[in-house]
Amino acid sequence: MATTGPYGSWPSPIDASLAASHDGRPDWVGMVGDEVWWTEPRPAEGGRRALVRRRSPDGEEVSVLPPPWNVRSRVVEYGGQPWAGAERAVGGPLVVFVNFADQRLYAYEPDGAGDPRPLTPLSPVAGGGLRWADPQLRRDRGEVWCVLEEFTGPAPTDVRRVIAAVPLDGSAAGDRAAVRELSDDRHRFVTGPRLSPDGRRVVWIAWDHPRMPWDGTELKLAEVSADGTFGGVRTVLGGPEESVAQADWAADGALLVATDRGGWWNVHRVDPATGRATNLCPREEEFGGPLWTIGPRWFAPLPGGTVAVLHGLGSAVLGILDPETGDLVDAAGPWTAWEPTLAVHGTRVVGVAASPRSAYEVVELDTCTGRARVVGAAHDDPVDPANYPEPQIRTFTGPAGRDINAHVYPPHNPDHIAPADELPPYVVWAHGGPTGHAPLVLDLQIAYFTSRGIGVAEVNYGGSTGYGREYRNRLREQWGVVDVEDCAAVALALAAEGTADPDRLAIRGGSAGGWTAAVSLATTGVYACGTIIYPVLDLVGWASGGTHDLESRYLDTLVGPLDEYPARYRDRSPVERPDRITAPFVLLQGLDDVICPPVQAERFLARMEGREVPHAYLAFEGEGHGFRRVETMVRALEAELSLYIQTFGITRPDIPLLELDK
Repeated sequence: MATTGPYGSWPSPIDASLAASHDGRPDWVGMVGDEVWWTEPRPAEGGRRALVRRRSPDGEEVSVLPPPWNVRSRVVEYGGQPWAGAERAVGGPLVVFVNFADQRLYAYEPDGAGDPRPLTPLSPVAGGGLRWADPQLRRDRGEVWCVLEEFTGPAPTDVRRVIAAVPLDGSAAGDRAAVRELSDDRHRFVTGPRLSPDGRRVVWIAWDHPRMPWDGTELKLAEVSADGTFGGVRTVLGGPEESVAQADWAADGALLVATDRGGWWNVHRVDPATGRATNLCPREEEFGGPLWTIGPRWFAPLPGGTVAVLHGLGSAVLGILDPETGDLVDAAGPWTAWEPTLAVHGTRVVGVAASPRSAYEVVELDTCTGRARVVGAAHDDPVDPANYPEPQIRTFTGPAGRDINAHVYPPHNPDHIAPADELPPYVVWAHGGPTGHAPLVLDLQIAYFTSRGIGVAEVNYGGSTGYGREYRNRLREQWGVVDVEDCAAVALALAAEGTADPDRLAIRGGSAGGWTAAVSLATTGVYACGTIIYPVLDLVGWASGGTHDLESRYLDTLVGPLDEYPARYRDRSPVERPDRITAPFVLLQGLDDVICPPVQAERFLARMEGREVPHAYLAFEGEGHGFRRVETMVRALEAELSLYIQTFGITRPDIPLLELDK
């Protein structure tokens, strides 16, 4: 029989350590021969990402490199495809990878006796100078083709990016001049090259400030000469209001492209000569997404002519598309959200997928049999699944009657119920980006709260991806308005329908979600408290050299150009309106964050001084934009829960008390 107790006070088997140890997901899958490889997080190993291989479909998962090797690129700070591998007739596979600590490209023979050997020069400053991403092995030429990011000065915007060829013989390890530049640096951003099956043509994606890649990109095509140089570079399609998200070649030489020229990222066949694009499956669904990193794959051509695609409204599922008929057959299985990382080998398709009842796993689909199964990073329930929340997919109505998509996770614990006359507290979660999306998947950090009796509502506010360009464009010049209004509309609707306690509503978010949380506390009066995680707080500072290059002009779209709308920048910034924040908050910040630097948090706190608003500031050494270490995530989760306990009048002595200053 369930025990009756107030919301928020329920004992739970999901503690902060358990939730932290299961944070993150496998990523960057690939096939090396018939072996499946991927990277996966290791929060207990300093937050490194390990490179993992599975030697056979039923074989053991093996970490390819021991600590402290960390397979992760810092190109555009968010990184990209950090490794590539190839099967060899003798000696086992050859792998190239980017090591996070020094950002050098290394070659490694995991079945041999040697250590990884560097292929690129050591940068003058670790993590700066030279960075690499999206490698493509060209063993026929003895090279690796990849994206080179090269810093040319002290500012984060003093940078150039080109497609480059790195010799596999290691001759560039001490000689930058040995790196061959294949493209010019005319464009600010480039993705890695995709070579046609006959080796005669290559395509890549490029874009420039002030556009972000979901606003407009260009598909570039070049002829590849016998000596491996690019010539006759031209734009095939794209432009300021067309976002090309991915391009690849089918086995028959057809050029396939995911572009949103019709308002949705759909897969098109493109004539390289004329740029004429034919939509292979016209649907009001997304078959692509935002290029936050370099090298994601939403589709992968199969040798037989069909195409593995990720598609959907909101979250994406895996399907097999026949480009001749437009028929699309989805893979069977429980997985409801697939990440944009796909690899193919023969009739096999490998990706990363999750569901509301399972965390992200490496999943393989056999397109001949239609059978899908887990082949890596298998979900293993650390507690009885009865403790997981039961999510609801909801659509709410916002200002001007606009739809707002959200996932609602009511409090749930199989052994505890609340008094009949009590309404639960709820925390609204605002995702980062803001051009991003909150998927409907199992998240033990959500379960950490719901199993204790605190509800969670994840809001895919206007501007989120997964719902077409029109929905995405709602945030243009409206950041700090539409996102804030949509989150408040969901919170108020939950209160009005009797789902949530109107006096015990909170908001939390990280990065852009931290901005939304802070602005919400300053402008809405809806929330009793808030958790603000590595946020943007000062628009003027952020737009004036206060962030990295990729997002240095992001606010031109989200707010408007600074020189045209200086008052808008000041009026919306929480750092300029400390007098409007009266609710308690906790501010969590990584001290190594170069995207949302700690100076923003420090400036904000200095202006809050003397305001007598209860708050706490937790700064973490060695953490950047996104916490990766177990000890950090445990402290952050417990601090957040302590804020809610104190604000909502909950009694539970099992959580360390967070001291709130005034």
